[in-house]
Amino acid sequence: MNSITQQNIQVGEIANGLPLTIPVYRIKGDGSGPKVYVQANMHGAEVQGNAVIYQLLEQLKPLSLCADITLVPYANPIGCNQKSGEFTLGRFDPITGTNWNRMYTDHSVLAQRFAEQYPDLAIAEIEQQFRQLLIEHTQAHLDASLDRLTTGKRIALNLQRLAHEADIVLDLHTGPISAKHLYCPEYAKESASYFNIPHVLLIPSDFDGAMDEASFCPWWALQQAYATQGREIPVLTEAFTVELGSQEKIDLDEAWHDATSILSYLNYKGAFKDASFAPQEMTRYACLLENYRAFYAPMGGMVEYTAKPGEHVKAGQPIAKILRMERYLSETPLNEITLDEDAIAILHFASASVNQGTELYKFFTKVETL
Repeated sequence: MNSITQQNIQVGEIANGLPLTIPVYRIKGDGSGPKVYVQANMHGAEVQGNAVIYQLLEQLKPLSLCADITLVPYANPIGCNQKSGEFTLGRFDPITGTNWNRMYTDHSVLAQRFAEQYPDLAIAEIEQQFRQLLIEHTQAHLDASLDRLTTGKRIALNLQRLAHEADIVLDLHTGPISAKHLYCPEYAKESASYFNIPHVLLIPSDFDGAMDEASFCPWWALQQAYATQGREIPVLTEAFTVELGSQEKIDLDEAWHDATSILSYLNYKGAFKDASFAPQEMTRYACLLENYRAFYAPMGGMVEYTAKPGEHVKAGQPIAKILRMERYLSETPLNEITLDEDAIAILHFASASVNQGTELYKFFTKVETL
């Protein structure tokens, strides 16, 4: 039985002067496998990842581990406590208005200088030294003057420092009302087939502030920097945002299956000895980020969402009905909304009450199979 250790890391202080902490669980392998980092609940209402981490810990205890695995539930202790009545908010910092998952720091600028400084360094040394450089630069931001960091930025930097220690980074999220889907960097497309997730969003190397990008963008940039010198090296870190379904609920049975999906991928990456985890047979649909279409409400009203998450929609097929009761005697009160192209519905807004311009749906378009 593997030993699990817990450390509570301070990521700030709250108004009464008490420390703001997050729990960090670690399981040590024999050192022959990758280092793995998994975090959950950066957005307050996206709680299913905590249940998945629980089920991961339960399934990891008896395994023969090659990998060192770090797991962080409740990654944002402020976000999960942002309540308004019966609803959890916690998507945006209430002080600055910034998305909690857009506060990480891009270290890609370090790649070009490193490649120029160490053109002939062995791959193992590249991995070790560049990883240490990322950790040191993240720590340098944390060690800067205290008056230069917002609460959210301090939380993000502490999490990013942990993530930079790993070869594999998984950030667990959910959507509002959502099908399971995976944000996958284009270079790691093959790895997507080892998760039991049918919808894969292929993203470029552009940095937009999220944890997965903060983890893989510097390594992708490093590969490109060496390529300009005529040397081919692999991208030495993989990072994914794993969307586990819908927010504001946990399902422990489903979390077991979600954990098994992650273990299938980790088994493929050499995290275990003699483990039987393998991907399920399924059709996996891929969409480029540029073809991930947001559909905004053409009018305000009360919405019945008729296209369900994961449903394949044909052009011209109704996706929603919008009820406008103030029109009952004068105009058409029930308005059918259609989509003008074939697509897969991935997620929709959580509320039936919408303003004109609300993001009603997100769709995969121009879909391919992996």
